[in-house]
Amino acid sequence: MPESPYPLLSVADALRVVLTHAAPLAPVQRPLRELAGRVLAEEVVAHAALPPFAAAAKDGYAVVAADGAGWRRLIGEQLAGAVTDVTVVPGAVVRITTGAPLPAGADAVVMIERTVEHDERVQITEAVTAGADVRPVGSDLAVGQTALRSGQCLGPAEVGLLASLGYTAAWVYPAPRVAVLSTGDELREPGDAVGPGQIRDSNRFSLMAAVHEAGGQTIDLGVARDRPGELTARVSAGLHGADVLVTSGGVSMGQLDLLKPLLQMHGTVHFGRVNMKPGKPLTFATIAGKPVFALPGFPVSSLVSFELFVRPALRTMQGDRNWARPRVTVQLEHDIRHDPQRWEYVRAVVRRVDGALFAATTGSQSSGRLLSLVGANALLELPPGTAAVMAGSPVTAMLLAAV
Repeated sequence: MPESPYPLLSVADALRVVLTHAAPLAPVQRPLRELAGRVLAEEVVAHAALPPFAAAAKDGYAVVAADGAGWRRLIGEQLAGAVTDVTVVPGAVVRITTGAPLPAGADAVVMIERTVEHDERVQITEAVTAGADVRPVGSDLAVGQTALRSGQCLGPAEVGLLASLGYTAAWVYPAPRVAVLSTGDELREPGDAVGPGQIRDSNRFSLMAAVHEAGGQTIDLGVARDRPGELTARVSAGLHGADVLVTSGGVSMGQLDLLKPLLQMHGTVHFGRVNMKPGKPLTFATIAGKPVFALPGFPVSSLVSFELFVRPALRTMQGDRNWARPRVTVQLEHDIRHDPQRWEYVRAVVRRVDGALFAATTGSQSSGRLLSLVGANALLELPPGTAAVMAGSPVTAMLLAAV
């Protein structure tokens, strides 16, 4: 058999190579409505206190706490969004709503459930201490306090905090534009009829879904036939409008596996083989400084390679420093035989039983069996050195979803 000219890299070494070529993209300013899921590229400091005034935390009555329990005169009402000119004095109270400014003279709020109101008088049934149910000025954020740090992923709470501080936009790392291309004479579109020797293209669509899940935007390059000229044109078109190119197929040692020579001709191939199963022929290159991932054609090999290498690169390009999936130790529910020469990534379902984590595979682990990834919430990381792992053994699982 022909020998590959590319050295066989370990998974860890290959990932290090990828990440050296996956620098964060230049920050852009985006409005609040477009910030969800983006990573902040600036430090946000509070230029005003939150809340900016002492505010009621409950519906009830603003009081002088030292008055204690008993009947009091109702002298006014304080609603949210306005400021009353009434001053609370001993023996008097002001009706107040949640979020409303605390009237002058008051130092506490008695919640409405601890009062009885009758004929412009209010009975306080339970005394309170000063500060009760009052949000002091700056209790959420003080002036000059750091509210959000650069590198923080923006979720609903973070976007809301920006709005509270008066921000209408923020500097964030943009979504990488990822061009996705399938290769192969045998491929047809999902809606097309297939003839002898033909199959429908699944890789392009599963990879575009994976890109979106990783926070990127996709450019669909369609299917390229195994022709050098057509492949070159599609690769060139993809890199013209994208930050990253992801292809599937054409990276093994067959007569029509043309991508590696093409990448070598137009850029730099940093590695062409990884000591892993599935996904050994994975190839990583750069062309004009842009990362190119040439993934194997088998559907599972393609998606597992994406998870291990493309997703970390895309998250890093978005400024995410915490891109790593959680890893946990699980107990095998049954024996697993595996390749003793390579790291193997076994698709599995991890479940929690009485606080302990157990894992079972999703059945046949064939690289062409996409069903082995359907419903899987973990990849079991089986190291080289042994041909079998017995039931009850502890193994490391990389979680793809919550358990």
